Amino acid sequence: MKAKKVLLIAGPTAVGKTALSLALAKQLNGEIISGDSMQVYRHLDIGTAKIMPAERAGISHYLIDIKDVQQRFTVAEFVTRATVLINEMTSRGKLPIIVGGTGFYLQSLLAGFQFGPTDADPDLAYRQKWLDLAAEQGNQVVWDALQQQDPAAAAQIAPTNVIRVVRALEYQHTSGERFSAQADHATNQLDAYTLCLTTERQRLYDRINQRVDLMMTAGLVDEARWLYEQGGADLPAGKGIGYHELFPYFDGQRTLADATASIKQDSRRYAKRQLTWFRNKMTVDWVNLLEHPDQRAEIDQRIASWLS
Repeated sequence: MKAKKVLLIAGPTAVGKTALSLALAKQLNGEIISGDSMQVYRHLDIGTAKIMPAERAGISHYLIDIKDVQQRFTVAEFVTRATVLINEMTSRGKLPIIVGGTGFYLQSLLAGFQFGPTDADPDLAYRQKWLDLAAEQGNQVVWDALQQQDPAAAAQIAPTNVIRVVRALEYQHTSGERFSAQADHATNQLDAYTLCLTTERQRLYDRINQRVDLMMTAGLVDEARWLYEQGGADLPAGKGIGYHELFPYFDGQRTLADATASIKQDSRRYAKRQLTWFRNKMTVDWVNLLEHPDQRAEIDQRIASWLS
């Protein structure tokens, strides 16, 4: 089977992913899949920096506004939905372009969850159980479980590659066969090229601070108050940066200035974690269009070479 071409535009918050994605989608006959874990929620527009319909320049966008705030959105559901969209876009001659900063989502897709047919349907709840365990107790615990069930598979998969470890556990759970006994159909199902936008650290932090100020002016407090009134403190959506920092303000436990400062600080820290993730866990081409806009011509050349 010929691998499907998928362009990924990754990078930290406030670095210009949206603008580049629109330009490349127009240029390459592409459609955009959001790889952001918060933009799936309806009514959360300002704090998620969601691209609104009027701003999409006629480009189709997917995985935006698909969940109520009371619902959970998991990495397993992202991979399942994104896979269906990639196949459908490819069949229509469109280039799938995935845009986002949730590195775990992007890595999970590229690692091959649910790529390649098996004899059994995926068990998303089983999969999520192991992902949650890894997040809570560490990757080694999950790898140890695989080592007990399928030593041959464990010997071929590093404990740090939790996505692949869980995939092996799920395969045995759903098919009744050891993962090591079957060919890995995930290989080369996607021919992905990943651009990761970055810029000088202080410039990035300044842009983040400015973005938060603009969000506050645009009505972030009212949006966060609406989420708070929906029970946001106990909802998955309520864990998002830009929202949970304001909940103590609504409770009268902190000032608005203090809450705003916390949003900026949490956003900067998140950007730092995003950069670390892309640097250590994914293979990407780094570009700094904010300081070197002339790199755009080089990007076009790289993409043309990859597409050919």
